Amino acid sequence: MQESFTTPKFARNVNVEFNKTLNERVSAYFSQRKISKHANVNMVLKTLFMLALYFVPFAFTFYTESIWLTLLLWFVSGLGMAGIGLSVMHDANHGAYSSNQNVNKFVGAVLNLLGGNPTNWKIQHNVLHHTFTNVEGFDEDIDAPVKLLRFSPHTAWRPVHKYQYLYAWFFYPLMTIMWFATKDYKQAIRYGKKGLVTSQGKSAASHWISIILGKIVYASIFLVLPLIFAPVSWPIVLVGFVIKQFVSGTILALIFQPAHVIPDASFEKPDDSGDIQADAKVHQLLTTANYGVKSKWFTWLVGGLNFQVEHHLFPTICHVHYRGISEIVRNTAKEYNLPYHTNRTFFSALKAHGKMLRMLGQKDCPEFVHV
Repeated sequence: MQESFTTPKFARNVNVEFNKTLNERVSAYFSQRKISKHANVNMVLKTLFMLALYFVPFAFTFYTESIWLTLLLWFVSGLGMAGIGLSVMHDANHGAYSSNQNVNKFVGAVLNLLGGNPTNWKIQHNVLHHTFTNVEGFDEDIDAPVKLLRFSPHTAWRPVHKYQYLYAWFFYPLMTIMWFATKDYKQAIRYGKKGLVTSQGKSAASHWISIILGKIVYASIFLVLPLIFAPVSWPIVLVGFVIKQFVSGTILALIFQPAHVIPDASFEKPDDSGDIQADAKVHQLLTTANYGVKSKWFTWLVGGLNFQVEHHLFPTICHVHYRGISEIVRNTAKEYNLPYHTNRTFFSALKAHGKMLRMLGQKDCPEFVHV
């Protein structure tokens, strides 16, 4: 039986001038340079590199009897897996890779080869996280999969949370293996009940078929084939598979968490009427932070997602353009006396995230509502 899904409402008719000015300036950035907001040649080359980083080391595991070389190859494949997640499928499933939605759909489908499901990802990330960032009960990115973790001051506190700043880091490597093992099935049930699957133009049956077929293809390629044909023993194959998952899961978690779960970010709570005080765009400024934006090589590695503010404001713009529009966003926010959160380096952002984990571990932590 389908449940009703009532969503919070953002304020209207506020910050209208800011929103208009920002949109006009960003549009002018592309029109004046006569460039597309989608992928360019560098993005296509990067796509090929990340795909090669994922599949080529994996292919070589079928040709070596060395245990240590095999495990190293699985490790490198894990780097490629994270690279595809951050730099390729992320843009495609946002509709940012190409102006042709069929191209976006085709490129975004590579998520099946990472063990995930594109429809579930779009619902969790595009619909819920990007709309209701840091809103308890709606943004599943702060809805911890286990009760040992608390990512929002509005989540019920438990005594064990006092120590989460120490043990949370050990849960982060499990991120992608949970995609493969349990998460997609639970989401399919939950999203089906809320009518979110049909909102993506898919029936419940076709959604379940795509999930099951995707898992079969992924398991066949990355587990069954190595177990049968790899020259190393089956326990080494399983260890390698887990290493790949842990590497990619750790990288993905450590890139996304410091962008939202930090003391500077707001954790707004809908009032009794279900309203949020900020408008939709300013809500993103309140709940999101950049980090390490001066480093071009780091930006390249993480798919521009250290420019999280720009990404949340303009998710349909390919990440290769975030650096170019960041000055526009920063200056416009300053002009209208609005926040623009940023940490100087990735490590200072991680430190801020660790501090936030510790603060959220206290029963009497503040609500972090910075409207």
